Amino acid sequence: MRTELLQPAGGGPPAAAAPRLPLNRRVRTLLLGFLCTAGWLTAAVIGHHVDFGPELHRIGLAVHVLALVLSFGAILVIDWIGFLWLLGKREIHESGRLESAAKPLIWGGLSLLLISGAFIHPDLGNPVTLVKLACVLVLMLNGLSIGPAMHQLLALPPQTRFGEVARRLRNRLLMALSVSQVCWWTAVLIGLVNSTLRRWVGA
Repeated sequence: MRTELLQPAGGGPPAAAAPRLPLNRRVRTLLLGFLCTAGWLTAAVIGHHVDFGPELHRIGLAVHVLALVLSFGAILVIDWIGFLWLLGKREIHESGRLESAAKPLIWGGLSLLLISGAFIHPDLGNPVTLVKLACVLVLMLNGLSIGPAMHQLLALPPQTRFGEVARRLRNRLLMALSVSQVCWWTAVLIGLVNSTLRRWVGA
């Protein structure tokens, strides 16, 4: 697959532009996005309307925390390596290889978050809880949408620096990184606050 070079506006070094992805890969991404949304909605509705009792609630909460550590921990490492590449301290393919290796941990953790989230009985009447749930959905869709960009990125030479990547792809990567961190930290903080308030009310 050949890589073309585009001269950015205003002069400077040429920007590496990765080839477009085939249509079937984009269709697959859309289908996976639909499945993620359906799973998210199902877990939220079941969790809101079904009370599984205190024992399953405690088990669900423990699994929820474990899933959070699993997926969020992997994301933090990947985003950190990507940030180091942005600073010119890592090669372009390091983040991609790490993301590929950690993908089962990330998606496995997100799946457990959805399943265990149903057992902890989320209150859909609480606007703060709705923000947390929305963050989880955005995280999954953001993870799917960044996949094609990562494929384009890995098609470039390993020595490619961030400033040499085409502006559109650079902006896409920065947006995905920002959305990932904002949504993760928002969901984590809301979860901690909700859990603390529940313990106080229960006491």
